[in-house]
Amino acid sequence: MQYDAVMKINQAERWLRLFFGFTVLLFAGIIYVWSLLNQPFALPVSDGGEFGWSTAQLSLNYTITIVCFCLGGFAGGMLSGKISSRARVLAAAALLFFGFLLTSRLPAGSSPVPLYFTYGVMSGLGVGFAFTTVIGLTAAWFPDKKGLCSGVLLTGFGLTSLIIGSAADAMMRSALGWRTTYLILSVAIGVVLAAAAFIVRPPREGTLFPQPPEKPGEPPAAGRDYTAGEMIKTSAFWLVFSEVALVAAIGSAAIALAKDILTEFNVGSPAAVIGVISVLNGAGRLASGALFDRVGTRKTKFFISAFTLAAPVVIVIGILSGSAPVGVVGLALCYFSYGFAPTISSVFTSGFFGARGFTRNFGIMNLILVPAPFAATLSGAIYQSTRSFLVPFLILTGVAVAALLVNLAIKEPEGVSH
Repeated sequence: MQYDAVMKINQAERWLRLFFGFTVLLFAGIIYVWSLLNQPFALPVSDGGEFGWSTAQLSLNYTITIVCFCLGGFAGGMLSGKISSRARVLAAAALLFFGFLLTSRLPAGSSPVPLYFTYGVMSGLGVGFAFTTVIGLTAAWFPDKKGLCSGVLLTGFGLTSLIIGSAADAMMRSALGWRTTYLILSVAIGVVLAAAAFIVRPPREGTLFPQPPEKPGEPPAAGRDYTAGEMIKTSAFWLVFSEVALVAAIGSAAIALAKDILTEFNVGSPAAVIGVISVLNGAGRLASGALFDRVGTRKTKFFISAFTLAAPVVIVIGILSGSAPVGVVGLALCYFSYGFAPTISSVFTSGFFGARGFTRNFGIMNLILVPAPFAATLSGAIYQSTRSFLVPFLILTGVAVAALLVNLAIKEPEGVSH
C-alpha cells in the first residue's frame, strides 16, 4: 500500500511538472511569432510607419534569432553541469524581458541593427537557455514516456503563434499599439520564466517511476549515459543530426512560402488558412511522440519518412494540376511533418545517449535548426528567380528522399571509439 501511495504522488506531481513545462515553452515560443510581430517595422513610412524596413532586413532578424536560439540552447546545455538550472532559467527570463523591453523603445527612423541585438540576439539566446533547460528538467520525470513528454512540451512551443501570437496581433491593432504590446510581452514572458526558475526542477533522488514496456524487435534503451564528447563520436549522432536537419529544412522552407503559395492558388484569406493548418505543427509533435512510446523508434521512423516525403510531393502535384485543394493538403502535410523534427531530436537524444547528460546532449542536437532558416531563404530566392514554386518544391522532394535514406541508416550506437 505504501508503494502504491508513493506511485500516486509521483504520478500526480510529474503531470503537474509537465503542465508547468508546457506553459513555459508556450511563452518561450515567442520567437516563432515574428511574422506577426514584425508588422510595425515593415509598415512603409509613407503609410504612417516609423521604420519602413525591407522584407530582406526583417528576414535577417528572424535568421539571427533562430541561430541565437540554437546557440543559446547549446550554451545552456554546456553549462548544465556548471551552474544551476535555476540560474539558467533566470538568465533566460532576464534576456527575454530586456530583449522585448528594449525593442519597444527603439527610436523611430533608426536602422534595424539595434533590433538585431535586442530581439535577435538577446531574445534568441534567452529562448535557447529556457528551451533546453526546461525540456531537460521535465523529461527527467518521464523515463517511461519520453515521446509523449517531448510531444506535449514541443506542442506548447509550437502553439505560441496561435495563442500568444493572435493575442499580440490583436493588441498591436488596438489602441495599445505595438510599443505597449512589446512592453506587455516583456513583462508576461519575464514573469512566467522567472516563476519557472523556482517551479520547474528535476525529480527528487530515489523517486520511483514506471519502466517503459519492452517492444518486440525494438533495441534496448541506452545502456549507459554518453558524454557530449562520446556522443559526437558515434555515427548514430551524425545520422540523426543530418536527418532532423533535412526534415526541419523542408518544413521551414514550406512554411516560409505558405502565404505566397496560397495566394498563387487564389485561396481566399491565406492568413486564416495558415492559422488553421498551423495547428497541425503541434499535432505532428504529439503524434510522433505518442508513436515513439507506443510502437518504438524503428516503426516510427517509417511513419516519419512517409509523411516527410509525401508533403512536398503533394504540393508538386497541386502545382502541376493547378489544384488549390491539393496544394492546401500538401502544405498541411508540411506543417504536420515539420512538427516531427524537434520530437525526433529529443527522443533520439534521450533514447540513444542516456538521460543523465540529456540537457547537454540535447543542446548540441538542437543545433540542427541552424540551417533551417537558410533553406527558407534559398527557396525564396529560387522562387524569385524562376517565378515558379515548382522548382523549389522539386528540390525539397529531393531533400525528402535524402532524409529517407539517412533515416533508414540510423541504428542505435554500439559503442564509442576513443
